[in-house]
Amino acid sequence: MYVNTEIMFPNRVIPLLLDSRGPEWRELVERVLSLPEDDPQVLAFVLMMIRLNGCMECETDSYRAMRGCDMCVAQTLHRYKKPDRELLNLFASALATVEEYLEEQSGETRRIA
Repeated sequence: MYVNTEIMFPNRVIPLLLDSRGPEWRELVERVLSLPEDDPQVLAFVLMMIRLNGCMECETDSYRAMRGCDMCVAQTLHRYKKPDRELLNLFASALATVEEYLEEQSGETRRIA
């Protein structure tokens, strides 16, 4: 049995998350789905999910990885007992991190040029 597993949270899983939580979550997922993959909000969503799912600690031969990213994220969101508002706060934090990184990178690019 082979599953489709990546090392980090893949964008292809985002549409599967629409009905995983309440209306605030669905609104966030719909917004992210309407944007190009390189948009800071999409990058922030992926970063949030990497942090939430623990992708950095996932080993390719672990039970979790063998089940696949789809099942892992579904289980993570099901087990997350805090309200959707807390997930939106995690998203805002990830977005701040992404924007800060992008700003630093654009500053370095200007200094090099």
